[in-house]
Amino acid sequence: MAFLISLPSVVYGQVAFDPVRIRDTNRMEGRRTETAYSGTPYWAASYSASKLTTAEAALFDAFNMDANDGGYIAGYDPHRPRPIAYQGSNPLSGVKAGGGVFSGDAVLQSITNANTIVVSSLPAGFKLGPGDYVEVRKSTFMRSLHRITLAATASAAGVVTLKIRFGLDLQVFTLPCTVHFEKPSCIMEIDAGSFSLPKTWPNYNVQFTATELFLS
Repeated sequence: MAFLISLPSVVYGQVAFDPVRIRDTNRMEGRRTETAYSGTPYWAASYSASKLTTAEAALFDAFNMDANDGGYIAGYDPHRPRPIAYQGSNPLSGVKAGGGVFSGDAVLQSITNANTIVVSSLPAGFKLGPGDYVEVRKSTFMRSLHRITLAATASAAGVVTLKIRFGLDLQVFTLPCTVHFEKPSCIMEIDAGSFSLPKTWPNYNVQFTATELFLS
């Protein structure tokens, strides 16, 4: 049975976290170019952390064993764990416009089209900018991660319209869904053979890569 594991909480020195869009471009005689896109875009990541303590290295030993035993990762960008307007070491917090504690979770109010969504249950004036991540979640193992393309600010009622890339799969992600801005993530699997954690005293270095999975 699939189970979810979290990235160990350490300082990641180098991270690559980007979407992959499969395309085939043909350059032909007569200066003609044709590009065809196929499949669903997906996220690919590489993680690297150095100068780990023995205790931190032990966390990665356990993490790797879980990952090799069927565990899936809630993969996210450790360098951008929340909107840039609130970047820092403290998790998102505050009060929702309609009342209640805000910790980065919101509600997908409506879907205008694949690249435009309306989110509610935010604090009034909550700011989002280009490049910020937003996660749409249907269930624990069904998540869709996007980047915001235009700056937007929540209304006094805590509602905001967001432009996103790549588009939301409207056949899979239908209302109701939740939306997440604190460590927004997608479901990933460690790429086979990519995990490396040589035991070098007194510090340890770890690196691995991971790729998004589409689960139902």
